[in-house]
Amino acid sequence: MNVVPIVARIGCQRLIWTVALVGLTVVAVPHSLVFAQEPDAAQEVRSQAELKSDVLQWVDELDASSLSKRRAAEKALVEAGPAALEFLPDEKLDVSAEAMERLSRVRAVLQSMRTEEETSADSIEIRLDKVSTLRDALEAISLDSQVEFEHRADESTPVAPVKSPLPFWHAVDYVLDQAQLDINFYGGGQGTLELVPREEGRPSRVDSAAYAGVYRIEATSVTARRNLRQSTLSGLNVSLEISWDPRLTPIGLTVPIDQLAGQLDDEAVVQPQDSGANIDVSTNSDIAFSEFFLPLKLPAGRPEKIKSLTGLLRALLPGKRQLFELPLSGTDQKKKIDAMELAIESVRENGPLHEVRLLIQLDDAGRSLESHRQWIFENDVYVRRKDGSRADHLGFEVFRQSDKGVGIGYLFGLGDAVNESTLIYQSPTAVVPSEIPFVIQDIALP
Repeated sequence: MNVVPIVARIGCQRLIWTVALVGLTVVAVPHSLVFAQEPDAAQEVRSQAELKSDVLQWVDELDASSLSKRRAAEKALVEAGPAALEFLPDEKLDVSAEAMERLSRVRAVLQSMRTEEETSADSIEIRLDKVSTLRDALEAISLDSQVEFEHRADESTPVAPVKSPLPFWHAVDYVLDQAQLDINFYGGGQGTLELVPREEGRPSRVDSAAYAGVYRIEATSVTARRNLRQSTLSGLNVSLEISWDPRLTPIGLTVPIDQLAGQLDDEAVVQPQDSGANIDVSTNSDIAFSEFFLPLKLPAGRPEKIKSLTGLLRALLPGKRQLFELPLSGTDQKKKIDAMELAIESVRENGPLHEVRLLIQLDDAGRSLESHRQWIFENDVYVRRKDGSRADHLGFEVFRQSDKGVGIGYLFGLGDAVNESTLIYQSPTAVVPSEIPFVIQDIALP
């Protein structure tokens, strides 16, 4: 039998196969089954080195003399995926304006791709196939989602396993239904859910919920009103509770009213009221849920339920949180990670305190730094002294606003150690627009 090694290249990875010639049959098997397996770490280093080499070559070709070669280089960089971001040059290159524009375009696309990957609801799947008790189930959910639980329930309560992986909220609801528990969103903390005993008569969480991406939506009440003098003032309000993955607080969550549509059990259509506006849903990183209502027209006849109610959730979802470190020893300190750039404008005395004026800019900020900029103020900001101790800020004030950024002055008590201290800032460094349709079924009417 003749054995012939063949090296195949797919993207930035090389696959080594061995072709065994047996009579007239060609059998291809992975090289690792014939020869010793290379260590995973060595393979990863080699793959990263090859990717870096390819990326730098494609960056050079963005300024090639041939238009087709420039286009091909830009396409290759995008197809390399978010992993290529690490090897894109940060400093300004001595290249043409067109090449810099192509590089900026590539960076923006790759950053958006990475943020979409990080915020994808499909990336979190909870495996409950080996659980038998409440303790097992909650540990399995925490392991896959990094969300913790506080409770006083009997952890030996039986929970039946599920063969197929479930999205986060579906898995949580399934376990809570079996343990007769519910969630107190005002307890717990960031990244932690407090579980409490279920009130009598509370319907199944799984049967009551609509799951849409990182969101869970549940109708909680319906109110009908009929104005006998002005029929246009009659209406039907459906109150909803919406919760999201506690690790991923949406920015600027809205529900466009003109996207609402529904069907009643008598086959009639239920329509939204003629306001044409958006419903703004308040969000907060400390509480992973909010409440709002949908204004609908009062239906004719005597329907018993809304068979289905459809709508759209629009939001900006934050990407991965990154850590910025900026020394306070000078005013020209700046750093950019992904789409966010931080710069220290000045460090000045303010009575017995020091004010650190920080400029925060975000590429393609959109609404995230306009009416929905509360998330910026919730970011973790502190100063690390020379001895490693932490100084939390004592308050802040916005001193500048624009469509691309915001300037915030933070107050610290630093004494004489200001020039030997470092500002630490942790924040999502990109946001991605998100539109997710939802469908709520079988809403009982009064």
